[in-house]
Amino acid sequence: QVQLVESGGGLVQPGGSLRLSCAASGTIFGGYAMGWYRQAPGKQRELVAGITSGGTTNYREFVKGRFTISRDNAKNTVYLQMNSLKPEDTAVYYCNGLPSISSWWGQGTQVTVSS
Repeated sequence: QVQLVESGGGLVQPGGSLRLSCAASGTIFGGYAMGWYRQAPGKQRELVAGITSGGTTNYREFVKGRFTISRDNAKNTVYLQMNSLKPEDTAVYYCNGLPSISSWWGQGTQVTVSS
């Protein structure tokens, strides 16, 4: 049974930063590619960034240069450093495998970018 717990969200002003964390339990975490996803109100959930088991990263165009995904396999944790946040980044952020696994979705963490 895999459990993913996201944390680190909050309210931030435009241009601000947040660091999200995703703690994983119950799996051989290090062997999986992982991704950060987000879902804004009224929109479908979308992939934001991904990282392979070996640390290769990729980003959607709308976050390139602003967000950084990383992982610490010893701590079973994936991170998302978000800088230069924009109001359109407001969403619930989730981590999951890449590709996503339906039974792995957690509660997510709310990120609100507003002045």
